[in-house]
Amino acid sequence: MKIDFLKFPGVLVTGTDTGIGKTWVSALIVEQLRKAGSAAVGLKPVLSGARDDAERLWQASGGVLELDEVNPWWYRAPAAPLVASQIEGRPLVLTEMLAQIYKVRDSQEFTLVEGVGGWEVPMAEDFHFPDFAKALGLPVLVVAANWLGTINHTLLTVKAIQATGLNCLGVILNHLEAERDLAATTNRMILDQLCPVPILGEVLTDADWIDWTE
Repeated sequence: MKIDFLKFPGVLVTGTDTGIGKTWVSALIVEQLRKAGSAAVGLKPVLSGARDDAERLWQASGGVLELDEVNPWWYRAPAAPLVASQIEGRPLVLTEMLAQIYKVRDSQEFTLVEGVGGWEVPMAEDFHFPDFAKALGLPVLVVAANWLGTINHTLLTVKAIQATGLNCLGVILNHLEAERDLAATTNRMILDQLCPVPILGEVLTDADWIDWTE
């Protein structure tokens, strides 16, 4: 593993979009840390739609937390948290979210916090995801799907994170499609040249490991 994650109390994982494998990559990181003997857990504080992602992180964390600790805010409506919370009448409150995360973080060696959707997702009427990230204060890891459009989406996301003053550790490319077109075979090379943070590794299609950059 290229990054010594344990230098930090935790990390915040965001993505270039929704449905690009943030949970899969997050779970692999937690599992790798736990196999190495670290008391690492993964959280998905807010989830809209099916609860599969929270259950995956709960499993990766070895079941040491209750599912409702892994995922305290679960909205059934598959929409942005702002919309889902308005539909269900349960708005997110930033101070409550932070308190719940800190409670877990203070009892664990390392806490991975997975975000929702991409970087600019609206969380509530009075705050968006960047506000949550800044308040949380953890270094940020970006997961990007390796396909057409990845270069643009990755650069926009990384630069937006850096504009908030947060430490962006780097990017992990996730190969969602086994068949690689021209974009998928060249994205890594271009990002290595243009991205202001390192490409830390890649996850091949359906792989249960991260191929970390040496």
